[in-house]
Amino acid sequence: MRRVVVSGLGVVAPNGIGREAFWDACVHGRSGISRITAFDASSFPIRIAGEVRGFDVMDYAPPSFRKTLRIMGRAARFGLGAAGMALDDAGISMAAENSERVGVVMGTGLIPIDMNEILPILQQVVGEDGTYDMSKLSGSSPLFPLWLLKHLPNMISAHISMAFDAQGPNSTITTACVAGSQAVGEGFRMVARGEADICLAGGADSRLDPLLLMAYTSLGTLSPSDRPPEEVSRPFDRMRDGFVLGEGAGVLVLEEYERAVARNAPIYAEVMGFGSSFDAYSITKPHPEGRGGSIAIHNALREAGMNPSDIGYINAHGTSTRLNDQMETAAVKRVFGDAARLIPISSIKSMIGHSIGASGAVEAVALALTLSQKVLPPTINLTHPDPACDLDCVPNFARDFKPKVALSTSFGFGGQNGALIMRTL
Repeated sequence: MRRVVVSGLGVVAPNGIGREAFWDACVHGRSGISRITAFDASSFPIRIAGEVRGFDVMDYAPPSFRKTLRIMGRAARFGLGAAGMALDDAGISMAAENSERVGVVMGTGLIPIDMNEILPILQQVVGEDGTYDMSKLSGSSPLFPLWLLKHLPNMISAHISMAFDAQGPNSTITTACVAGSQAVGEGFRMVARGEADICLAGGADSRLDPLLLMAYTSLGTLSPSDRPPEEVSRPFDRMRDGFVLGEGAGVLVLEEYERAVARNAPIYAEVMGFGSSFDAYSITKPHPEGRGGSIAIHNALREAGMNPSDIGYINAHGTSTRLNDQMETAAVKRVFGDAARLIPISSIKSMIGHSIGASGAVEAVALALTLSQKVLPPTINLTHPDPACDLDCVPNFARDFKPKVALSTSFGFGGQNGALIMRTL
C-alpha cells in the first residue's frame, strides 16, 4: 500500500469560497448562515440556511464548459468549481498529466427537481378535480432532451472528469451524510492500491429547494428557532433544537506521497485510514450508545495502524440535534474511554450548517487545514453546554494546537457511519 497525501484543497462553503476565505471564516468563527435568497421562502416556517452566494462555476471551469451548464444543478456546479480550485491549489496542470492515472470519487445525494421544468407535464395530466391521469401524456415530451442527466447523481463525478480530462477510475458515493467523507476514504484507497496516482475526491450537495425544504421541515429535523440566523446552529448546546440546512462542496487532491514530494507539491496532511459501519438500529435515529459510530472509528484506526491514544483532535459531525450530538459523545467515549474528555472536538456545522452529502468532504478539507495550520476551528454558539455532551468542544473561539493525528466523523440517516484519519508529516 502506497502512502497518500493531500496536496490540494478546493472548497465552496456558505462562509467562504476557496481555501483561504473558508479557513479564515472558520478560524474566526464567522457564520455563513442567513436568510434564504435562492428562492422565495417567505411563506415557509423555516427561512434560513447555509446558502452559498456569489459563486460562478465558470471562474474555475474550462471556458468550453459553459455550454454544459444547462444540465448542471447547483451541486454539480459546486463540485466542479471545488475540483478546479483543488487542482490549481495543488499546482497540477492536467495537460501535463497521464489522464488515465487520474481518478475521481465524489459523494452526493438527492438531486432536486425544478418544478417549473415539469410544470408543462403536470398541466397535461392533472384534472380539474386534482387527480392525474398519466395516459393523457402526449407522445412528444416538453422536457429538454438532456433533462434527465441533470438529475443523475453520478453526473457530478462525470462533469469533473469531462472538464479536466480525468480518465482514470470514476465513482459516486451516495451514503447520505457520510458520502463526502467516504468518497475521500475510497479515493485514498484508490491511490494507495496503485489504481491511480492522483484522485480528486470529495463531495457536493445542495438541498436548497422548496420541495426538499418542506420535506426536511416535515421530518422535524430542522431548527424552527427565531434567533438571528447565525446563532441557530449550536452543536452540543442544550438550547439547540435542530440543524440548519446547508450546501456546498469540498474536493481534495489525493496524491501518491513520493510523487508529491518529487514535484515539490504543497502537502497539507497524510491520509491514514477510513472506517465505516452501519447501526442496523433505526432509519431515523442513531444508536443511542454510539455503537455504530464507535465501530467506524475503530475500523479507521485499524486501517491506519493506530491506537486511540494517537488521536489529538476530532472534527465532529456535530449536527446540532440532540440525538446526534449525544450519540457522537457516547461513541467517542466508547472508543477513547476516560481520555475522551482530554481530546478537543469541534463542529464547523455551527458556522456552515449541514450540507448532507458534501458535509464530510468539507470537513475533510477543514481537517487537513487544522493539521497544516495548527489551529482548531471553534464550535460557535456553544453558550449553554449540554451536560450529556461533556467533552472539550472548543467553544466559540479557535485554539492554537498542534495535533499530530486527527479524526473526522460522519453519521447519516439510516445508520451510516464514517471516520477518516489524517496526520501531519
